[in-house]
Amino acid sequence: MASEKRSLHSLGVICGFAAGAWLGAAEAPTKLVTTGLSPFLISLGMVAGVFAGRWTLPAVLKGTGFVFDDIRRRRHLLVWAVLAGALWAVANTLTVFAIRDVGLSIAFPLWNTNSLIGVLWGVVFFRELRGAGRGTWAKVGGGSLAIVIGAVLLAYASSHGVSVAPHPLPGIAAALGAALLWGTMYIPYRKAYLSGMNPLSFVTVFTVGEIVTVTILAVSFEGGWRALGEALGDARGSLFWLFLGGFCWVIGDLFQQYATKYVGIGRGIPLSNTNQLWGLAWGALVFGELAGTHLAGRLMVLAGSGVMIAGAIAIAAAAAPSGEQASRSLAVARECDRYGLDQNEVEAALAGVAHDSAQAGAGTGTAIRRRSRIGDLLIAAAAIGVFAWLGAYARRPALTMSAGWIVILSVATLAVLAAAGYSLWKRTRFL
Repeated sequence: MASEKRSLHSLGVICGFAAGAWLGAAEAPTKLVTTGLSPFLISLGMVAGVFAGRWTLPAVLKGTGFVFDDIRRRRHLLVWAVLAGALWAVANTLTVFAIRDVGLSIAFPLWNTNSLIGVLWGVVFFRELRGAGRGTWAKVGGGSLAIVIGAVLLAYASSHGVSVAPHPLPGIAAALGAALLWGTMYIPYRKAYLSGMNPLSFVTVFTVGEIVTVTILAVSFEGGWRALGEALGDARGSLFWLFLGGFCWVIGDLFQQYATKYVGIGRGIPLSNTNQLWGLAWGALVFGELAGTHLAGRLMVLAGSGVMIAGAIAIAAAAAPSGEQASRSLAVARECDRYGLDQNEVEAALAGVAHDSAQAGAGTGTAIRRRSRIGDLLIAAAAIGVFAWLGAYARRPALTMSAGWIVILSVATLAVLAAAGYSLWKRTRFL
């Protein structure tokens, strides 16, 4: 049993780091805001890619039959998933404003303070870290704080030589507002997994809140449906990159979801916030955001990166002791009593294994899943078709970029995907 707990902790840590890589890469297309595109248009383009990804990946990995059966047995989570999606959509739109006003290198660490908010909500609402002991508290709390301090150092160093708007305060406020919304968004995440819901099922409903909210924002602030349609037509050459960024975000968010499931929001979110390092790499190496930084600033970048890495290592080493595991079981029991769930089934889901009662309860769901594979393939084909259609109109962004570093970072990100995806499949079969 102890070895299984360590295995799950290690898996959650791997997923957290993989989330950082892909969430960092997904922010690169938002640099298009510097070319004059509206933040609402950029957010809508990304969310369109997110919508496609959140339906395609679950269909490919587990099948829509599995997903809908899981949702059917946990209907009480529908409103929470939609709410989380709405919070994400608003926060993502705020990040585009932040990047426009203060740049990616500065905006990233500001909104990544959501890790501290996530730790707070994990302790307050889900009994995380209770009974953990001082050593574990020091590793998680100290590691989270170190990640934020490292991010601040990076922001300070990155700010020299970076072009920002004449009045950066709105951009700073937008980044901090995104941090608050994203930190609060993790409450529905954890609530879902303490109820035994599969991450692939949760994100399928999650995306409904995203697409509805961002569409309302875009229509409201772009001057109506006709004006929005015209703006999309004018931006047709950039939509592929935004769509791709949203799809990359889905991969990162799925890993973040699994990290939250297996190690909690107090550990999973700070680990995924290592996306700051990947965001810095894309901003500095690909877009040259640190080109004007002096030697002292570059040394500070190295120091900030080192502090963040040290904080992530401390959190990775903070496996939940028996006291904290007992506290988590109490949180699970509370959710099961509130919604009439089978606690044994939920505990099995949190351990990454299928439970007999769940399989028996699926009954006709198995037949449904078999019949739905054609539909799953059609969903995947539709997503590929949209990518191909948008790619046919894609134009190279009017940005100064390093092609060599794009290749290097892309290969590294794909390698992380392969390693983490295989680990997740081998240990849990994406449960």
